[in-house]
Amino acid sequence: MWRTKRSTVEGYFLAGKSMTWWPVGASLFASNIGSKHFIGLAGSGAAAGIGPIIYEWNGMVFVLLLGWVFLPVYIASGVTTMPEYLRRRFGGRRIQLFIAVLSLFIYIFTKISVDMYAGALFIQLALQWNIYLSVVLLLSITAIFTVAGGLAAVIYTDAAQTAIMLVGSLVLMGFSFAEVGGWNGLMEGYGNAIPSSRVPNSTCGIPRDDAFNIFRDPVNSDLPWPGVIFGQSILSMWYWCSDQVIVQRSLAAKTLTHAKGASLLTAYLKILPFFVIVMPGMISRILYTDDVACADAELCKEICGNPVGCTDTAYVRLVMELLPAGMRGLMMAVMIAALMSSLTSIFNSASTIFTMDLWSNFRSRASEWELMIVGRVFVLLLAVVSVLWLPVVQASQGGQLYIYTQTVSSNLQPPITVIFFMGFFWKRTNEKGAFWGLVIGLLVGCIRMVLDVVYPAPLCFETDDRPLVLKHVHYLYFPILLAFISLIPMILASLVTEGPKPEQISRLTWFTRFDPVEPQKQVFSVETNTTTSEERIDSSSSVSSVRSRSRLVSAIYCLCGMKRRTEEEDDPVVPPAPTHNIQSLDEKPRLRLTVNVNLVIFLSIMSFLVGYWA
Repeated sequence: MWRTKRSTVEGYFLAGKSMTWWPVGASLFASNIGSKHFIGLAGSGAAAGIGPIIYEWNGMVFVLLLGWVFLPVYIASGVTTMPEYLRRRFGGRRIQLFIAVLSLFIYIFTKISVDMYAGALFIQLALQWNIYLSVVLLLSITAIFTVAGGLAAVIYTDAAQTAIMLVGSLVLMGFSFAEVGGWNGLMEGYGNAIPSSRVPNSTCGIPRDDAFNIFRDPVNSDLPWPGVIFGQSILSMWYWCSDQVIVQRSLAAKTLTHAKGASLLTAYLKILPFFVIVMPGMISRILYTDDVACADAELCKEICGNPVGCTDTAYVRLVMELLPAGMRGLMMAVMIAALMSSLTSIFNSASTIFTMDLWSNFRSRASEWELMIVGRVFVLLLAVVSVLWLPVVQASQGGQLYIYTQTVSSNLQPPITVIFFMGFFWKRTNEKGAFWGLVIGLLVGCIRMVLDVVYPAPLCFETDDRPLVLKHVHYLYFPILLAFISLIPMILASLVTEGPKPEQISRLTWFTRFDPVEPQKQVFSVETNTTTSEERIDSSSSVSSVRSRSRLVSAIYCLCGMKRRTEEEDDPVVPPAPTHNIQSLDEKPRLRLTVNVNLVIFLSIMSFLVGYWA
């Protein structure tokens, strides 16, 4: 908490841009791997074999693209948030506000809700606690150190929680393989893990023939290989290269080389979920076939309260059945760490977007002190919304939780991916083209998402009478279609209207990232509003004229790292102009060579893993 100046925008939201590679890399991993992975990814492994791991391994490529391709442009532009980058790249305010609101919507109703549901499910099954009491306690602790410490505290606690997650999950993996009879027991037992009670003359409860293949039939499988390669890549590019939660952590690195090292560490760590989450989920199906792989709707409802299926209980069953009491406590810590690390990351990033992209737009004279207060209060509001949204999540989630998150993502994220990609690599893209491509793409995506809700996927013994766009267009093929739907109007509108001037794209695209810095534009994101320095000082002094404070208020300020200026400090002194934090893209030759060599080594390892299991 005291590592950075938490009373400044840079210190609170970007950890003072002083973080080294290892805590940033651990935080990236912890922000990505949440309780939804231990519940949902293990459940998908129990239901469909190793195929769902491709979601994680696909992300390994794009976290590296973040460090080597996207981050240099973000650093050169000096932005704090992704909506802010879009405003600088395209001009105007509507795209920034549009993306900011959409990002908050995605965070609150998909990321937070899914993590909360997964964490609540584990607590309910493991401890028989009241869900709401447990959630309130967890959110209270999470919100306190997010509010108090800012991004620096979040990153360091994420690093600690990553260690806890890895130790606990490796221990459970060892117990699981020992119980099932090792590697051969898994390979032979999964195909025979058929529940004793299932619907006759149907495929219900029968393991897939391609359970040990990543690339599957392009037409009839659950994970068609063209969709895995191309469709999932579109979703991964949004998540790893333009999502505020991920990019904000990388921007906190003190140099570009440290940011690249963080991406490499994350990529290496992302190999592990295959062994510590997916395979234990498959083992759980072997050991507890009738419960985990139940295929009768009435029986499933009795076992886990969900008629769609109980595969999402796979990981929890291993914890409760295999581990002794003390080890169960360790796994409880693992699940809480996974839940809290994801929530703190989302809270901090959502707070950054709300404060920097929404509040500062409507309050152009807001002082930096006011922005700090707003950012902290918004975290508390998010915590309240999370609790209120939990009943909706409990009523709506079913089947494979991890597949649900991918389905929702395929409907909302491709237009955002296209707008960032075109903004980076086509200098001719302008504001009108970007806006209309985004609007049309999201409109089509929302229609598909509504259809997904109205016409849920049928059970294994039911006839599929959904609309053709759902029945014949797999959710991994839809991102490809949606990307083209967004791309065409974006290109056409950009070509028929005036293109951006050279000064409007300076240091904002891949090809202009090395342009010389213009001094008049070196303002931090707070200062990108039309407010002058004198106006900001007046505004700041108007809210900081109270000189005497009670001890309670002083303690609160100390906890949050807030420092109100006195009249003597504000009146005669004009604060120095912010440095805009445009970090240098220069790298020390030896360190750059080190990360580049490690990049080649990792790509070789990744190619072997994917090729072996393809």
